[in-house]
Amino acid sequence: MGMGMGAAGGKWGRGRVKNPQPHWEWGQNPPIAAPRRFRCWGGAGGKGEAERGSGCGARPLTHCLQPGAMGGEQSLALPPGKGPHGVGCVDVMVGHTRQGLFLRLFYPCEPRVGAERPRWIPRYEYSQGLAQFRGRSPRWGAPLLHVAFGSCRVPVSWKGPFKPRSGGYPLVIFSHGLGAFRTLYSSICSELASWGFVVAALEHRDGSASATYFCTAESGQEEWIQHQRLPPGQKEFYFRNMQVHQRANECVRALRLFQAVRGGRPVPNVLHPDFDLSVLKDGVDLGKVAVMGHSFGGVTAVLALVKEPSFRCAVALDAWMFPLENTLYPEVPRPVLFINAEKFQTPESIAKMKRLSSRNSQTRIITVLGSVHHSQTDFAFLTGKLVRRIFNVGGTLDPHKGLDIISRAALAFLQRHLDLKEDFDRWEHLLDGIGDSVVPAAPPCRSNL
Repeated sequence: MGMGMGAAGGKWGRGRVKNPQPHWEWGQNPPIAAPRRFRCWGGAGGKGEAERGSGCGARPLTHCLQPGAMGGEQSLALPPGKGPHGVGCVDVMVGHTRQGLFLRLFYPCEPRVGAERPRWIPRYEYSQGLAQFRGRSPRWGAPLLHVAFGSCRVPVSWKGPFKPRSGGYPLVIFSHGLGAFRTLYSSICSELASWGFVVAALEHRDGSASATYFCTAESGQEEWIQHQRLPPGQKEFYFRNMQVHQRANECVRALRLFQAVRGGRPVPNVLHPDFDLSVLKDGVDLGKVAVMGHSFGGVTAVLALVKEPSFRCAVALDAWMFPLENTLYPEVPRPVLFINAEKFQTPESIAKMKRLSSRNSQTRIITVLGSVHHSQTDFAFLTGKLVRRIFNVGGTLDPHKGLDIISRAALAFLQRHLDLKEDFDRWEHLLDGIGDSVVPAAPPCRSNL
């Protein structure tokens, strides 16, 4: 997503592989175990589902770790959005094949007392996928993740009533990184939703997620899709380039879903037929659409600008630029905001970003000091000392401050390029790298890729 430090990272750091996959992407690790099949379940917290560690469950917000647990720190929890809107959330699955679409939707909602809170890791299978993708044995890695994060709830209202607004809300399509899935960026997605955006966080089916699934039409069974590592003998660039094109196409298909809803066409939600997507018909302004992503998702967002003219801009969080072919750089038609971590990017990756900025005066590159690659994920809020040591995900910047910088810079950029009538321009100084813990362009690269 970039999600972790792969076991093969040492090889890449010593320069044994030409044009390597970054060590933080875990791409060389084994795929998850053989697919498991269950009858499809919508995630409403039923007994059978709870036994499998899935669903959301009707519970108030809980901390992931108790004081003193997993490293002797205070209780850890995802932050609620700071904007004026409450945030609702629902999973949307369209179609019964791998060519369908799966996303988690964050949106402004009406307040509701005793609202259900969805689980951060929605299924135990995702813990298994994360463990094996990280190169850990699922026999102990998955239970460790489940103990650490299984009780964690996202501070949003599960299937909360959509809050209508005249003219609708702007739309952001969000693309996760390698080894992630739709829920691991809940903090930034819910933050944007709290400021008046509809955010569709995709779960890609190109083999880059640590785990994902679809529901078959014939039997209603879950078909789990394994994380796909680099095939033996295949060049890294060609494999990742194929994936990034599929990912960008999925971003476009997500937009098509909202266009279908807007056009009044029925769009059945396989997982939650009780959540009628037609409530979004007049709730999304399809003239104000952006695409956003982290790591592999960052370069996916850049490529999506080439594929779909309706995307008016992109926000790329610590983008992994390696998979994008050089011939496409002149074709990127819209501005991009690159928000980089201090201790990740390489000179080669920065050069590719600067190549885009030289062609579009509205493209911006900023760096958040004291941050690492994982600082732009939910793990920044949920990892105590022990988990940080095991998964090597720590930065020196307070994660709440980091989220403020990232979200406010993104909001200012989105206001500028989506022509929003908000007051996000109060944070425009961040786009020039002016402010505490933020600098323009990039500092001397410290990555050992």
